[in-house]
Amino acid sequence: MELKLKNPIIFFDLETTGTNINTDRIVEICYIKVYPNGNEESKTMRINPTIPIPAEASAVHGIYDKDVADCPTFKQVAQNIANDMEGCDLAGFNSNRFDIPVLAEEFLRAGVDIDLGRKKFVDVQVIYHKLEQRTLSAAYKFYCGKNLEDAHSALADTRATYDVLKAQLDRYPDVLKNDVQFLSDYSSFSRNVDFAGRMIYNEQGVEIFNFGKYKGQPVEDVLRRDPGYYGWIIGNDFTLNTKAMLTKIRLRTLVKP
Repeated sequence: MELKLKNPIIFFDLETTGTNINTDRIVEICYIKVYPNGNEESKTMRINPTIPIPAEASAVHGIYDKDVADCPTFKQVAQNIANDMEGCDLAGFNSNRFDIPVLAEEFLRAGVDIDLGRKKFVDVQVIYHKLEQRTLSAAYKFYCGKNLEDAHSALADTRATYDVLKAQLDRYPDVLKNDVQFLSDYSSFSRNVDFAGRMIYNEQGVEIFNFGKYKGQPVEDVLRRDPGYYGWIIGNDFTLNTKAMLTKIRLRTLVKP
């Protein structure tokens, strides 16, 4: 089943120096831009992460320091990527928990102003895990009847993710709607305030902490009762996006009577 789109949607995959969304960097980005009329454009870019690629990461994706030594840094291509994503929704495999937060951090480091929070995110892995509980290779085999060749190549993973979502729409017509807003809502376990999910919205639409000693408590209330908690988060190993969103909430509390 082909996607019914109101806006273009970009399926993307990142290869990185590791799995820490706070500190690891992109070494390759691939995306397929699908337009409402069905036309597609694809792009793959190797990125110099400006830090060494650990051997264990290279063993997974096959990209080594020498392969990216002469490639542009993310900062050098960030604006072009942001331009490509203008007006588009985003989709990936495990993207809500990893690729989106990593991408947001890279844009912040590069100083590129892109409002990812206004986009709809479709995480094909979440849909898959809710309905079948398996990996991308197994999903591709299950839904598309093919073996995923060259797994952990960004292009292969991106293409497989796109194909799996279309096959999911065919397989579950009574569960899934061919609508990006529905798919975005369905593929979210929670409504995140920040991309890392350290803060989420509760059922009343209030921002609450999703970790630590104040888990489940409204962020505004905590900042008023314990102003030092804001400084602790700002000074510790949290993502730039988490710190930025917390700062917005803090500034809001300061102007309230």
